[in-house]
Amino acid sequence: AISCWPFKNAEDTCKRRPTVPGSNPGCITSALRDPMSMERTNLLNMAKLSIKGLIESALSFGRTLDSDYPPLQQFFVVMEHCLKHGLKVKKSFLGYNKSLWGPLEMVEKLCPEAGEIAASVRDLPGLKTPLGRARAWLRLALMQKRLADYLRLLITRKDLLSDFYDNSAVMVEEEGAVIVGLLVGLNVIDANLCVKGEDLDTQVGVIDFSMYLKNDIDDYRSGERNGQVAAILDQKNYVEELNRQLNSSVHGLQGRVDNLEKSNSKLIEELAIAKNNIIKLQEENHQLRNENTIILIKAQQQLEVCLLQCPDVENELVVQVSMKQEMDLAMKLLEKDIHEKQDTLIGLRHQLDEVKAINVEMYTKMQTSDDGMKQKNDIITRLEEKTNQITATMKQLEQSDKDLLSQTRTLAMSFVKCASTDTENQYKLVKDISF
Repeated sequence: AISCWPFKNAEDTCKRRPTVPGSNPGCITSALRDPMSMERTNLLNMAKLSIKGLIESALSFGRTLDSDYPPLQQFFVVMEHCLKHGLKVKKSFLGYNKSLWGPLEMVEKLCPEAGEIAASVRDLPGLKTPLGRARAWLRLALMQKRLADYLRLLITRKDLLSDFYDNSAVMVEEEGAVIVGLLVGLNVIDANLCVKGEDLDTQVGVIDFSMYLKNDIDDYRSGERNGQVAAILDQKNYVEELNRQLNSSVHGLQGRVDNLEKSNSKLIEELAIAKNNIIKLQEENHQLRNENTIILIKAQQQLEVCLLQCPDVENELVVQVSMKQEMDLAMKLLEKDIHEKQDTLIGLRHQLDEVKAINVEMYTKMQTSDDGMKQKNDIITRLEEKTNQITATMKQLEQSDKDLLSQTRTLAMSFVKCASTDTENQYKLVKDISF
């Protein structure tokens, strides 16, 4: 393991350990009493050296990296040691084991985009152990250039990491965040790794320290390469920013295209509906025109018939008008006669009221005067006779009034029934009735 340096104690380590570019000897001195802190510091320094060496060698190589590239192999070995540090031992029916696949598999729940990598790892037929799946996952994430993003999501969830790591593990402490930050620089590397045909279950990861022990000439060359790397990183950042802008523009245009397609489909549907409506309206218009033509022909035929019958109709109309005038005159005469008889009835009623008043007066006088009883009785008798005569006359007048009303109704009915008879006979009949 990387935590076991080939020295007896910490003092011998500080004195005899070779100087490694990018390391920090002061942090080791402060962690002499904490072995886990020393291990985290060593792993952090090795991660820095591995990532830096991989970027420099890849840029100088100038081509896509494959699985046989030594710096890339050493990078995966170092990352495997970093992820194994502080990993809790879990019991199984075969014994005790440490599995990297557990925490890496949790990334799928935190980021749905990582589900494609996890599904690809599960579908690989040659992988039989969790360690092999974890190694395959690291390689696929590096090719996807999302390794730093996935591990950043993982280290932010301390509650989930506590199920897999101890509290002093690299992935839980600050060193994990630093390593994840260093992994962002690997996005400039293009790698094409054949995961399917590689034996990832039985590989033994050994760190080759000779790759990181450099002399002054190498430092000078690394300085020049750092300048080149900085320039390339600037260009890479510019290209990525430009790519993000283009992606946003493409997404916006794609959204507009989708909206236009939806609106176009709606317009096409509305146009089809409108065409169907136009066809229906044209059919209805044609049918209405045919019906209008038929109605016009029938009207013309009826008009011709009416024109042929027009003289007879005019003569009949003149006769009907004259008959109506005569009937109006007869009705006026009958109304006048009825009004006169009603006035007579009203006068007779007034006389009857006067007679009744006189009768009452005479009756009162009869009670006060016994001498003129007989005379008054005679007068009363005469008055009663006169009253009876007046009552009979009123009944006769009322009966004559009813007869007049019945004659008027009969006359109107006979006028309706005899509309087609001779005009002169009707006139005589109305004249006789009116007189």
